[in-house]
Amino acid sequence: MNRINLLFGLIVLLFSSCMKSMQEGKTTTSSGFVTVENDRLMLDNQPYYFMGANYWYGMNIGMEKGGDRIRLMKELDQMQEMGITNLRILASSEGDENQQFQVHPTLQPSPGKYNEEVFVGLDFLLDEMKKRDMKAVMVLNNFWTWSGGMPQYLQWAGKGEVPYPQISKDYNTFTNYSKQFYADEKASKMFENHLKVLINRTNSINKIKYTEDATIMAWQLSNEPRGYSEVDAYHKWIKQTAGLIKSLDPNHLVSLGAEGDSPGPNAGINTLKDNDVKDIDYVTIHIWAQNWGWYDPAHPEEKFEETQQKVTEYLTKHVNDAKRLGKPSVLEEFGIARDNDDYSPVATTSWRDKYYTFVFQSVYELGKSGAPIYGMNFWAYSGEGRPRAPKEFWQKGDDFLGDPPHEPQGWYGVYDKDASTIKVIGDYAKKMQSLSTKIVADNVEK
Repeated sequence: MNRINLLFGLIVLLFSSCMKSMQEGKTTTSSGFVTVENDRLMLDNQPYYFMGANYWYGMNIGMEKGGDRIRLMKELDQMQEMGITNLRILASSEGDENQQFQVHPTLQPSPGKYNEEVFVGLDFLLDEMKKRDMKAVMVLNNFWTWSGGMPQYLQWAGKGEVPYPQISKDYNTFTNYSKQFYADEKASKMFENHLKVLINRTNSINKIKYTEDATIMAWQLSNEPRGYSEVDAYHKWIKQTAGLIKSLDPNHLVSLGAEGDSPGPNAGINTLKDNDVKDIDYVTIHIWAQNWGWYDPAHPEEKFEETQQKVTEYLTKHVNDAKRLGKPSVLEEFGIARDNDDYSPVATTSWRDKYYTFVFQSVYELGKSGAPIYGMNFWAYSGEGRPRAPKEFWQKGDDFLGDPPHEPQGWYGVYDKDASTIKVIGDYAKKMQSLSTKIVADNVEK
């Protein structure tokens, strides 16, 4: 009788647990996957707070030939030592060897044709991240030129040559070109075909299907998509693409990858409208103080206090938007130049350290207060890489840095020798991790 009662009790307990999980809206994804519960990011039934980095080039240095796997493993170890547990990485790149201002080699040199060596580089990166209990945000497309992205799909679709703004200095012409992507059926179809190939891949190293790999936190539609005057087509594309990804892979989260509301209404992006899609699981936030004219690194003392105020307003507004949507949020891009606007790797970083401290503390305090923000990925980790020519554009054969090929090298990247910045990152990684422990303890007390 005792055994029967015990068995009955276990069945009741299991049933009650399952019912509670269903009632609270928990996903049924297996252990190790990052999930969303209401407006919280969760990992193994605990709130998932993290310190993260942008590490877009990991796929390329993960290549066996033409990459640098020793560097990759050392940099992953360095970031793990800092307490970084989340990496936002490039998981797609497009274009032939003649394309300018972008990464080479690419994953997809021509429509539907793949460079398997680059694909294996992505496999290797994910496998090494898995060994270190890191999570990956997989960026799938790009509004800008540096990975090929939407401009490259449009060129393949017959829309003419990409009007590189790095040459013409005319960003309006470029954005008018790139925004055509959402309504272009041929370009969009090529992208959808690519998604099916990528998401259905099995890792060649550990033999784990991407759809079953808990190392992947999320598929991200694009890096910084903007609608501009094509807002309706943009919103339709968001819904269709997010829905397609969920149909291919219901195990992983999906995010948009947009900046938020900046750089203003003319960009055709709106946090509340863009993320009000059932298949978008969390809100992304980018803050670019210098790019948006808030901060001048050549005269930091003149605008630093004003910059802090604007960052606070922007961050708070977007976290509140996430709360209104009932979704968690992540500050997945922010950065600032080295002292005196100096692009040399030996330039000091006192103002960057102050800025990182301010941003990290702001996110930490919001998280501590119960606001739905769970992580931050600084832009970006350059590790052991060094620029061939600081402030010049990247060229084939140069070290990969956190600064992508279409931007001056040495601008925002954090090097492995930036000891003071690394200390700030490490200190706040501990604070973010402590939030998970605190929230769990608070729930137990209740």
